[in-house]
Amino acid sequence: MRMINYIVSGLPRSGTSMLMQMLKAGGMPVATEEKREADENNPKGYLEIEGIIDRLRENPDLIFRYTGQAIKIIAYGLQYLPPGDYKIIYIERDIEEVLDSIEKMIGKKDTERDKTRKSFTRLNEKIKKEINSRGDIEVLMVNYNDVIQHPEENAKKIYEFIGIQSLDVDKMIYSVDKNLYRQRRVVQGKNE
Repeated sequence: MRMINYIVSGLPRSGTSMLMQMLKAGGMPVATEEKREADENNPKGYLEIEGIIDRLRENPDLIFRYTGQAIKIIAYGLQYLPPGDYKIIYIERDIEEVLDSIEKMIGKKDTERDKTRKSFTRLNEKIKKEINSRGDIEVLMVNYNDVIQHPEENAKKIYEFIGIQSLDVDKMIYSVDKNLYRQRRVVQGKNE
């Protein structure tokens, strides 16, 4: 039997908490300390391990403590994964929506937004290239906007990728709350 580490990843504010909520609703065990309480930025909670990136940097084998559970590790932290057996659901979101969401969360405008955009874009491309090149990692790419607009299709894709038959796809679908899509960019008069 495979001992798989299931990871939810992406840039900060890209929808990782939403994916964790979907998996939890579907009945998958999720790794969380629940120290960070739900707030206006994530009304359903963050579902994360505080300081996981620093902990992995110091002791990469710590990841194996969470085998069989879904754990959220933001993109930057994936570089610390030791050899293993991983399934990563990697979520992407329009970079401007990511930056808008970060600004809203910290309560001020990013005075170096262009620099932040370039940095995040480089990080995103670098991490995607790295995880896709590793033989011990399977990756499912999902798009935040698509998950919000088509939760049925995406929940089924995630279910098939995870490969745990006991997951409840209907509960995963119903956990997606379109009302929480608040940093929406409008392009040519239409919502993306």
